[in-house]
Amino acid sequence: QVHLVESGGGLVQPGGSLTLSCTASGLEDFYAIGWFHQAPGKDREAISCIGRNHGNMFYADSVKGRFTISRDNAKMTVWLRMDSLKPDDSGLYYCAADILCSGWAAGSDRADYWGQGTQVTVQG
Repeated sequence: QVHLVESGGGLVQPGGSLTLSCTASGLEDFYAIGWFHQAPGKDREAISCIGRNHGNMFYADSVKGRFTISRDNAKMTVWLRMDSLKPDDSGLYYCAADILCSGWAAGSDRADYWGQGTQVTVQG
């Protein structure tokens, strides 16, 4: 059975930083792992993804240059370093796993597996 467990959410001031982590268990290591953001009242949106070999990577325009995704295959853990946070970055952040990042880069919101979500609140 596959489990994705997120941690690292919290309250931060605008301009601040947070690092989210997602640890997968029971997941084949060829899966791409990434992050979705769901702002209050809005649809869930893929914001970043990283493949097993790190060369397969995706960032949404809304986070490019501010967020950095990284991965440790031995630990089956993915981190999302979020810098220069804005109030619009507030919401639930879900870890997800799928075969490739390309679907999310094309706007898909489906995934084979999901975490339970972690809350990020950016306010002064």
